[in-house]
Amino acid sequence: MMAKKPESVLLEEWLCSSSGTHKNVTLRHPSSTSAQSIIRAWADIRDSLQNQSFHSNHLQSLRTLVDVQFSLYIADPQAKLLLSILSSQKVSLPQESYPLFVRLLYIWVRKSSRHSPGVIDSAVEVLLHLFSGHIHSNKSISFLSEGVLLLGALSFVPSASEKSKTVCLKLLCQLLEEDYRLIRLSERTIPNVLAGIGYALSSSVNIYFVRVLSCLMELWDKSDGPSASLSNGLMILHLMEWSFSNFINSHSADKIDLFSREVLKNTRPAFSLFAVVMAAAGVLRVINRSEQKALIALKNSAEERIEIIACGLVSSAEDADYATMEPRNSFMLQCISLALSKSGPFSYQPHVFLCLTTSLLTEIFPLPRIYVKIQESPSGNLVGLVLNEVQQHLDSIIFTEAGAITGVFCNQYVMADEENRSAVEDIIWNYCRDVYMWHRKVALMLGCREEALLGNLEKIAESAFLMVVVFALAVTKHKLSLSAHQEIQMRLSVRILVAFSCMEYFRRMRLPEYMDTIRAVVTRVQENEHACVSFVESIPSYDDLTNQAVPSSFQKMEYMWTTDEVQTARILFYLRVIPTCVECIPASVFRKVLAPTMFLYMGHPTGKLAKASHSVFVAFMSSGKDADPDERDTLKEQLVFYYVKRSLEGYPGITPFEGMASGVVALVRHLPAGSPSIFYCIQCLIEKTDSLCSSVNTTPETDLWKSWDGELEPFKMLDLLFRLLSLVDIQVLPSLMKSLAQLVIKLPSSGQDMILNELYQHVAESDDVTRKPTQLRSEDYGLAF
Repeated sequence: MMAKKPESVLLEEWLCSSSGTHKNVTLRHPSSTSAQSIIRAWADIRDSLQNQSFHSNHLQSLRTLVDVQFSLYIADPQAKLLLSILSSQKVSLPQESYPLFVRLLYIWVRKSSRHSPGVIDSAVEVLLHLFSGHIHSNKSISFLSEGVLLLGALSFVPSASEKSKTVCLKLLCQLLEEDYRLIRLSERTIPNVLAGIGYALSSSVNIYFVRVLSCLMELWDKSDGPSASLSNGLMILHLMEWSFSNFINSHSADKIDLFSREVLKNTRPAFSLFAVVMAAAGVLRVINRSEQKALIALKNSAEERIEIIACGLVSSAEDADYATMEPRNSFMLQCISLALSKSGPFSYQPHVFLCLTTSLLTEIFPLPRIYVKIQESPSGNLVGLVLNEVQQHLDSIIFTEAGAITGVFCNQYVMADEENRSAVEDIIWNYCRDVYMWHRKVALMLGCREEALLGNLEKIAESAFLMVVVFALAVTKHKLSLSAHQEIQMRLSVRILVAFSCMEYFRRMRLPEYMDTIRAVVTRVQENEHACVSFVESIPSYDDLTNQAVPSSFQKMEYMWTTDEVQTARILFYLRVIPTCVECIPASVFRKVLAPTMFLYMGHPTGKLAKASHSVFVAFMSSGKDADPDERDTLKEQLVFYYVKRSLEGYPGITPFEGMASGVVALVRHLPAGSPSIFYCIQCLIEKTDSLCSSVNTTPETDLWKSWDGELEPFKMLDLLFRLLSLVDIQVLPSLMKSLAQLVIKLPSSGQDMILNELYQHVAESDDVTRKPTQLRSEDYGLAF
């Protein structure tokens, strides 16, 4: 299977649509001009020839025909009419009419199925006269681009004589070599020029093949020539895809050998590396769709040429950081990444792999570089400078291809050697850390003042998060196998979890790849104490959580840890993972690292943070394995006192009832019988319930004690106390019953009756006759992302 056949017979149109470029004004939607208008236009043009004059109405007729070029068909008689006017010595034509005449002749060449060799020869003679005479001396860019397009198309016509084709190719090369400066004046003409080159390369005459190819390769690095850009690069890629398919279909082995020799094997110094990379990618795109084994050597040559260019790029860019990449290196990184995303399967090449890594982090997701600009920019210029840059990046070709480039990057990783794999892994994980640190600062700086800029930055970061997830899954599948050394698996699992925690704020959806990676790495971490400790110790310290270094220009701003959403998302990630591995966390580490963070976030106003903190407490109270069980039991007893105080201080309001209830149940079940901590907990619960019940306003019209409403706070607390009756040990039960009785006595009679009925129902439904604590299953603490 060769290159996809263009839907349009106009190559320049196909190049634009394939590359997502719509600069050429002639390639817009078809006009709604009626058939009558087209007939009238041709009639006007005939009148021009008959009257040997050309007026403004005739110029408008030409424009009418060009406007309907998508539906217009021109046969040999109409072409003869156009050529007669162009070659007439008596008709004085305005300068702006020539590009229109040439465009209509091009439509004739491309859409007519049969061309008279005589008419073709006449067209070549007219073009030769126009470009050698005073008409071209005015150096019209539109006339030049249309002329190159027509000359190339004429050289591609099968029925044209070899002499005519040779004349066209020679003139095309002269125009490109002498007047290339004009192309710089109007980027919208580049599709025409490239299409003309594509036709010329596919011509059956080979004598000018190398010269035409050199024009294409040398056009872009000249200071006064057209600019090298990604959109132009994509057109070069698809141009070579189209041309190379023609080479293969026409069995032009000579052209294939010439291209390989001139572009891939012996690249001239004057050749633009940008054009060489894109051309090689276009060739690879064709070869990867072909089943011809004879092209394997050519595929290797194309890949090796890109690797050589990548090697030079890595050498020149190895000392650059996120913010100091030279513009040319930056552009070439984008070119290689974009080229590989379009070329299809690509063999492993070490420098290409490193280029893809650098490109992803500095060009496709250039967050650190943008963060530096924001911090260094005067606050008044933020919107005008950085916002526009970020918006342009979001709309750029390279960003829209981020997914495809990430796929190529991961494929290279799987095939890479271990040294490069490990180096790239470290680069990616460090990037995640840098993004977390920078985004916290920038979010604090911008606050609510620059929501548009912050929102656009987060769009880039969201895509970066997806890249990290896809890469981490590839790493997980490749390295977390039974054959890998356990220490490597443990260290890598921890680093992936830490990286995910740094990027958690940017997770906007539930991804299967994300969950698969989390499960794989958590399974290994929870089996190893050293890995668990390493993961826990990566949590920011209490001081770091509650204090943020504010840039000097924002010293007046007060930092509030509860409003730091970037940090909050990261801590929530830790709080969700820790219950799965709490069994392997030593009591000393829990006391020093986890307990302060757990208690801090129990007071977070966001319910899911507070609930996750309670889940960590429940998991620790339920854990039992430890090298020193006495130390763990002692810590459990000590934590209860502050846990109960912290929970009840925020209830109702901040503390979620479900989280607090699960914590109370866990401590009652897992602390030793008769523990002072249990007595303390129950006493505090009774006092809190008493306070809540006292706040209930009771009137004959609104007596809330007449029916049980489980949604009201006093009833929730009473229900929890009733549940404890069937859970506490026999040493604690009398105290609990006595306290409950004292509480009930204080209530109004309607409340006493209702509570006694509810209590009777609890006791009647209870089947716990042994009062033996039941162990919680490990499945109760599954991941909840």
